[in-house]
Amino acid sequence: MLPKNARLTTSEDFAQATKSGSRLTSEHLVGYLYIKGASVKPETVSAKCGLIVNKSVGGSVKRHRIARQIRHDLAPLISKLPTHSLLVIRVLKGNPSFTEEVNTVVSSLLTRTVERKVRA
Repeated sequence: MLPKNARLTTSEDFAQATKSGSRLTSEHLVGYLYIKGASVKPETVSAKCGLIVNKSVGGSVKRHRIARQIRHDLAPLISKLPTHSLLVIRVLKGNPSFTEEVNTVVSSLLTRTVERKVRA
């Protein structure tokens, strides 16, 4: 389970991450990572994560099961994310196990974002 202070809750944060963040697509997931600048509010220091699971993935029970599984997989990865970052995972297809794919998407996004910041 994600801690309460690590959850994305506003539509503005979701929009900012999905429109302005780095994107990485895998077979079943799309990951977006956006790192905010220094001009953010001090109470939003920790990284925040959110999920998007569309109805095309399956029925309500299946979508909620997938969301719980991905939240469980993301919980240990939050500490690896930079402060002030927003991570959004979009599920494209239902899959019995996302653990390895979530780890791969998050680590690849981190690498890509760090490389972009070094080049800039």
